[in-house]
Amino acid sequence: MSLPHPALVDLLQMAYSAEKAAAFAYIGHADSINDKTDKLAIKQIELDEWNHRSEVLAIMNEYNILPSKYYEFKFHIIGKVISASCYVIGWFMPFYFAGDLESGNVCEYFRMKHYFNEIGISKHDEILYEMAIKEKEHEVYFYNRIKNHRLLPFFERVFKWGKHAKNNVDLETLEPVEKSDGYCVNKSSK
Repeated sequence: MSLPHPALVDLLQMAYSAEKAAAFAYIGHADSINDKTDKLAIKQIELDEWNHRSEVLAIMNEYNILPSKYYEFKFHIIGKVISASCYVIGWFMPFYFAGDLESGNVCEYFRMKHYFNEIGISKHDEILYEMAIKEKEHEVYFYNRIKNHRLLPFFERVFKWGKHAKNNVDLETLEPVEKSDGYCVNKSSK
């Protein structure tokens, strides 16, 4: 079965490859810091990203969607560059930009859910919801690590992430999967 939704096919291919970039970035991020608790947390986030990549591939395989060679190459390079940069840009920026990335990824998975629902497919709702919520948990973790840092107000103004997420998901008042259609409507990812 193929998907009659080019934007959804592209989003699946992009997400599949971007998860590899994120995992690579978290390898460098975890290795570049000294705090053992943060190392363990970031290593778990890396594992979550590899798991998301596997889940997206399973969905792609169901619809005979091949990974994009372009996205695979592009995000491989991006992930490796980000990983290496973690050793030279200090402590704050890897946490800030990881949180910013995760904030956008929340909507990436909700957009997939919306796109599938547009063409009458709901069987992926639960896994897409779970991945979106896991990305939100990652975002909250990274924000909590930097929320009192002196550079945060400047970065919030310049890069537009911080107190105001790129998504409207609140873990404190989380809607169940069947009532989650209002998440990330009119929100962009990344």
